[in-house]
Amino acid sequence: MKVALSLLGFLSCAAAGLWPYPAVYDTSNATIAADRPLIVAMNSYSPLLNGAISRYTDIIAKERFTPPADYKLKAPQTSGELGRLLVEVESDSEDLNMETDESYTLDIPAGGDASLKAKTVYGAMRGLETFSQLLDTLEGKRVIRDTPVHIKDQPVLAHRGISLDTSRNYYPVSLLKHTLDAMSYNKINVLHWHIVDAQSWPVESKTYPELQQNGAYGKDMQYSYSDVRDIISYGQERGIRIIPEFDMPGHMYIVGETFPKIVSCMDKQPNWDKYAAEPPSGQLNIAKTDASDFAIKLINEYTKLFTDEVFHLGGDEVNRNCWEEDPDVKEYLKTHNNATVETLLSDFYTKVHGAVKNQKKIGMSWEETLFHSEYVPPKDTLIQTWIDEQSIPKTVQKGYRSIASPASAYYLDCGHGAWLPNFDGNSWCDPYKTWQHIYKFNPWANVTEAERKLVVGAEVALWSEQSDETSLDNYLWPRSAAMAEIAWSGRTDSKGHVRTPEEVVQRMHDQRFRMVGRGVNAEPLQPLWCARNPGHCLLP
Repeated sequence: MKVALSLLGFLSCAAAGLWPYPAVYDTSNATIAADRPLIVAMNSYSPLLNGAISRYTDIIAKERFTPPADYKLKAPQTSGELGRLLVEVESDSEDLNMETDESYTLDIPAGGDASLKAKTVYGAMRGLETFSQLLDTLEGKRVIRDTPVHIKDQPVLAHRGISLDTSRNYYPVSLLKHTLDAMSYNKINVLHWHIVDAQSWPVESKTYPELQQNGAYGKDMQYSYSDVRDIISYGQERGIRIIPEFDMPGHMYIVGETFPKIVSCMDKQPNWDKYAAEPPSGQLNIAKTDASDFAIKLINEYTKLFTDEVFHLGGDEVNRNCWEEDPDVKEYLKTHNNATVETLLSDFYTKVHGAVKNQKKIGMSWEETLFHSEYVPPKDTLIQTWIDEQSIPKTVQKGYRSIASPASAYYLDCGHGAWLPNFDGNSWCDPYKTWQHIYKFNPWANVTEAERKLVVGAEVALWSEQSDETSLDNYLWPRSAAMAEIAWSGRTDSKGHVRTPEEVVQRMHDQRFRMVGRGVNAEPLQPLWCARNPGHCLLP
């Protein structure tokens, strides 16, 4: 009986392959021809909107997508033909931030012109993606089924992100752009660029040019100012914000390659684990004003290069042993009666968060800054919660906004075993996080209704100890799409029913095959037979 009921559920939504699912999706039973849809901006002169229309016109012209479950369907009889898609926006403003309205309304009649209306150009971009997903090709005939279609849509979370580490292994600019394309297909709107870490410093610095000269893996593995601006512009054209992270005071070994006097516990061997979460060890020496001055100058530089309103300061995984054994720190504590490592750390956080505030930016940090130090961050600080799922309710209970990134659900690098050659075992965050596990995670668990508004984002993370350009697509997709639907659509439908992986897998198949058709090497979810036979691969 369970399988039979599930089959009915799969078949009833076979033609509704949209991802992420819209807030309101009303359909009827007519099928219309849509061979050459013409997209027209009615009242806008926005270069971003015109660029998006041109981009989706090209995507639609090339795409002939047949849902895998429909591979045997004959070309349907059509009762009408789509005319133009008329796009209207209330504002040509191209401001992009956490407050940007991404809502849209899409109406497709049973013949004639369709309309896409949005308050902003970015809402129109989201609607264009939805429109592109409504087009199916059956026996060479392109159609839109179930018309008239009425969609009224907006995201549940303002911040829907992917965190990508480009320090441990390097990713070329072309692949970052490719990833931004894939993000746009899933309405993901933030690339959290973990651009530097202990292992390498690949980004150009005008203030300290020696950093990339000494710290990049090679001359062909650097990001110039021009590259960064290009990526920011490419992202904005797709409604995607670029939030940089310069992690401090931990994860700073690579700085010591250029400025050894301001870094403590440089590459301690062989017992690196006493001083750092992973090799090589090295942290800014928080007893030295030269170290905090260095950090502030970097903040002043990079808050100008990166245009987003949010600047991520890291603040995770600091190791007290590193400082407690440092001779300069010891000497400082001897000569300053009330000073401790904790007060030094708090003073450092005060300086760097103050520098971000002085640049009129919003600070973002990992949860250790809030929970594992004496420092009290400014109330507008975004707290990225990763250690424990309970960190989310604990963060909002303190009145801070949370970006949910629990390692137990959203860390995409887990499941490949340890990367240390003399340890044949699991990594700290194994097992592999399946798309089902990601989809079932509830960012609002144990959060009261009154505090719910403080959960402002969800973000999957790919740390790159075991990932580079050869594996990026497989690691990210389609698992990131699972997070994307929860962050855009929420966990429940309009009737309050909690969506399950069993119910959405066919739409996930559609999205995965659609992405592959657009050049994204997303992993398969199941054998093709299962994708073609909905409901037949369920565990009884």
